[in-house]
Amino acid sequence: MITIILLLFILSGFLLFIEYRIHLHNLNSIPIRIHVNGTRGKSSVTRLIAGALREHGIRTFAKTTGTLPRMIMHDGNEYPIYRPSRPNIIEQLRIVSMAAHNGAEALVIECMAVQPLLQSISELKMIRATHGVITNTRADHLDVMGPLERNVVEALLGTTPQKGYLFTAEADYVDEFRDVCKDRQSELCLVDRNEIEKVADQDMAGFSYVEHKENVALALKVSASFGVRRDVALRGMWKAIPDPGAMSEHELDFFGRKILFINGFAANDPESSERIWQMALERHPQSERKIMIINSRPDRPDRSKQLGEAVPGWIPADHYILMGGGIYVFFRTIVANGLDSSKIVYAEGMAVDRIFEEVMRLSGRSALVMGIGNIGGQGLELANYFRNRTAIE
Repeated sequence: MITIILLLFILSGFLLFIEYRIHLHNLNSIPIRIHVNGTRGKSSVTRLIAGALREHGIRTFAKTTGTLPRMIMHDGNEYPIYRPSRPNIIEQLRIVSMAAHNGAEALVIECMAVQPLLQSISELKMIRATHGVITNTRADHLDVMGPLERNVVEALLGTTPQKGYLFTAEADYVDEFRDVCKDRQSELCLVDRNEIEKVADQDMAGFSYVEHKENVALALKVSASFGVRRDVALRGMWKAIPDPGAMSEHELDFFGRKILFINGFAANDPESSERIWQMALERHPQSERKIMIINSRPDRPDRSKQLGEAVPGWIPADHYILMGGGIYVFFRTIVANGLDSSKIVYAEGMAVDRIFEEVMRLSGRSALVMGIGNIGGQGLELANYFRNRTAIE
């Protein structure tokens, strides 16, 4: 019996060895491998880089794990990724295999790991990127990568390539970036403020959704390293299909009420959410009422508490609608930090058509309505509801 178990153990080890050798062969057949990580904007930057490379004529495949996991083919068409159970980083092996067997010249792949050790394994064992990208580093997933923002930086830097290039638009923690790049013998490529400011409003006008200049500047710098001209790169980025959770604006006239809905659900850390809230208020100062919709997840009480502590310090809204699951943590925290409870609509368990009716009741003659908190669950459902109402109007 012991002999049989030992033989099975040896056979399993041999098969795993063969499988990993096949994976390394697949990796080596793809000359350009770009591993995208960061707190916010990973899916957007993955799509932007892939679009720029495709437009340049490089046979490029991409994979995102944002709102909905997607495989993006060399012609720009995309398909949902089947998951038999919970997300697992082993999925990346399947993506590499598919890209290799379809003649990929480049693979742009979003990091799907959160746990620090798994982020490092994803890079060093699974992707072995020629070019790494870290969009930014912010205080998020502190329950896994924290407890401090510096710990988040250290975790994200686990995807720094060996003997490659690391691109980032992160302005802080530059010394930490340099130290890790030196250790892994990679070249650090920083996107500075001047490069971001060179992204003109006319460049941004080509997008059908709300994109961030930092993301575009970062994608431009990465694509330029492959000899892609700026105008070609931008043209490819404009053509790229946005992530389902990408920030978008939808205007509708509902029986004389002028409603502007902004889907900001995907920005679920306090810093990013405050930025887009401020940006929305600056872009649309004419709205009579300002309504913030916060979508909560029952499995993220730490994030609800973190956001609840931050929101009372932002430019105030006239009304706050709390939706999703487990919102009592957020409600208790936001009230404890000084927000007037009479401004809050408690909408846990409320269907999206009823939430829409609540928005109409509160909107007055015109309203700016922004969703933040989380795109999961009802977040995407409500964003799609507003988009569909806009199409009907």
